[in-house]
Amino acid sequence: MSLRFLPVGALLAGLVACSSPQPAPPAESKPAAPAPAAATAPVTPPTTDAELIASARSAAPESISKDATITTWDMRGLHVGTNGWTCVPDGPSPHVDPMCVDKNGTDWMMALMHKGKPEKDKLGFAYMLQGGSDASNTDPYAAEPPAGHKWIETGPHVMIMNAGDRFAGYPTTADDPSKPYVMWPGTPFAHLMIPVK
Repeated sequence: MSLRFLPVGALLAGLVACSSPQPAPPAESKPAAPAPAAATAPVTPPTTDAELIASARSAAPESISKDATITTWDMRGLHVGTNGWTCVPDGPSPHVDPMCVDKNGTDWMMALMHKGKPEKDKLGFAYMLQGGSDASNTDPYAAEPPAGHKWIETGPHVMIMNAGDRFAGYPTTADDPSKPYVMWPGTPFAHLMIPVK
């Protein structure tokens, strides 16, 4: 869960303001969901509406993503959802990282974008089943990794956000992102990263 949150946060703010999203293209025009990126090279984000929708939907189980609102990085609505979830496609980070968040997760991300504080005890949940790349495990606003450090790459995972200080016993470093750990510990945006594969 990287600085992609700032663009995603901006994106989700636009979601709230999006009053006339475009309908999704017919089912037959949707390409297959993208495969997770290899850890060796940056990837090119999807560009067509069909690719963007497929990418966004690949972030969560079909039972969630098929009825979710889908929006692009530039805040253009692609599909109006009915289940309270919002999915965004892969965007500007080194690797594939589409995401689907519930309503509370959207609110949490908007607080992050505005450098505010998330509403207390409003637990949020997110899916990132294609994995993700993060600039920092300690700085929610980092746009790039610190000098001499690499992007943190986490495989497919889910996130529990806004659980306050209830992370006792979990590592607070991303030394082994194949195991649960706390990202951005000691900040209002601390959240539990839980690998699922």
